[in-house]
Amino acid sequence: MTAAGGGLLRQAPRLTLLLVTGPVLAGVAGTVAPAFGLGERPGLDAFRALAGWPGLGAAVRLSVTTGLVSTVLALGLTLLILALLPGSRAFRAILRLLSPLLSVPHAAVALGLAFLIAPSGWIARALSPWATGWTEPPDLLTLNDPWGLALVAGLVAKEVPFLLLMSLAALPQTDAARRTVLAASLGYGRMAGWVFGVLPALYRQIRLPVYAVLAYSMTAVEMAMILGPTRPPTLSVQVALWMADPALAERGRAAAAALLQLGLVAAALAGWRAAEVAARRLLVAGAEAGLRGARLDALLRPLALGGAGLVVAAVGLGLGGLALWSVAGLWSFPDALPSAFSLRTWAAAAPDLAGRTVLTLGIAAATAGIALALALACLEAEARHGLRPSPAAMAALYLPLIVPQVAFLPGLQVAALGLGLDGSAVAVAAVHLVFVLPYVFLSLSAPYRAWDGRIATAAATLGATPGRIFWRLRLPMLLRPVLTALAVGAAVSVGQYLPTLLIGGGRVATLTTEAVALASGGNRRIVGTYALLQMVLPAAGFALALMLPALAFRHRRGMAAA
Repeated sequence: MTAAGGGLLRQAPRLTLLLVTGPVLAGVAGTVAPAFGLGERPGLDAFRALAGWPGLGAAVRLSVTTGLVSTVLALGLTLLILALLPGSRAFRAILRLLSPLLSVPHAAVALGLAFLIAPSGWIARALSPWATGWTEPPDLLTLNDPWGLALVAGLVAKEVPFLLLMSLAALPQTDAARRTVLAASLGYGRMAGWVFGVLPALYRQIRLPVYAVLAYSMTAVEMAMILGPTRPPTLSVQVALWMADPALAERGRAAAAALLQLGLVAAALAGWRAAEVAARRLLVAGAEAGLRGARLDALLRPLALGGAGLVVAAVGLGLGGLALWSVAGLWSFPDALPSAFSLRTWAAAAPDLAGRTVLTLGIAAATAGIALALALACLEAEARHGLRPSPAAMAALYLPLIVPQVAFLPGLQVAALGLGLDGSAVAVAAVHLVFVLPYVFLSLSAPYRAWDGRIATAAATLGATPGRIFWRLRLPMLLRPVLTALAVGAAVSVGQYLPTLLIGGGRVATLTTEAVALASGGNRRIVGTYALLQMVLPAAGFALALMLPALAFRHRRGMAAA
């Protein structure tokens, strides 16, 4: 590679961070302007209008409580699984199911869970009439409840796999095996030894993913639209509704609410950070007091098994219900299964489904491909030039995952309108890239950095150039993680709802936007078709990521298993 080419590669990390942070910062600036009336009539009219909305207090409470409770539950269950289940058959099963669970978009999880827990859902049907006596759907508020319990359940089911993936990637850097053996030799129980010996080192590695989970849980839109309360909805949902309102007067109030949501997330993150400090002090005090916690394992292991089982069952049975509804004929309550099956719904929806699928795939492929190229350029720059991302750079990479979408997407929507780019699939793909890039980089970085550098050294001594080492050695040997990162990026793109809705101006209709829009219509059969395809596309990407390396290296046993 020429010196100019090497210099360009060295700039790849800066370019990537600019592509990630630039739209976020520009979007926040674009949201601040209408909130304060800048450029028109400066003032606080938008905030006064927001304060006059009767549902503000309840919406704020819902956003904060559902976000905090779901994050605490998801993190707690993740830590229980990591501390108590490794080495068991249950843990091996969880590892096998991790990629499929991660590949399911948020909206599909929410739709599946809604079909499961609704008054006429599978749980009620399975218990009726023999256990409940119900011969018609009961008048129970199991869905869209005013406390947001259904939303919390959906968020936990979706975020536990993500936190598990991030934790498993960080565990090799904590020397967990040696620490747990040492703790056991000192008489600590498995849970206590893991908490005192491994958790402090692990949590430093996963702090930013935990912050991203908290920020998302407080500001989720598509899951809250499907599972959350409606009168009033969460604050982020109300912002999306105001942004979609044709009355331009609502844009100011939406911007003010978006800034309020940003402030709530910042306050929650500050409170979480304070809780981390307090928890560290409690941990030190417990260690100094000599707490061994030998009896905790018997109490907490069933919780770990039960919680993991509930997550898998909720997602699996919910998606199974979606698939069944898509081919169901007559399915009267309280029958557990349809009395007939039919492909009529698929046939009727086929023309629209085909168009939505092609558009969704095109945006996902373009976005994931560009994100993969940028991630590879950044990691190769690290390898060739001895670079290492600073904590500030990693924080910047997480910026789109921590800053609420509703806080900067309205500003980007206004910019897209001003530039005449709204309603364009290219503009939607560009905004998707902001969210896809961090996931692709995080998925690929650990295996890329773990590649044995001695191979490159040996090749260089034989005269191979850095470019030849990359194309002929590093990339083929890392084919499986590269394809997995590509599949992760495509799955993230497929699941994007609010960016597609706002930047697309309602004219870029993907499987996700259509599934969420149809969810309020009550036609479970047509919703099932869209949600099932929304789930199948990412799953197919992960399947190809597993199959293609095995096929490419079928005559090289070691490579096929890598």
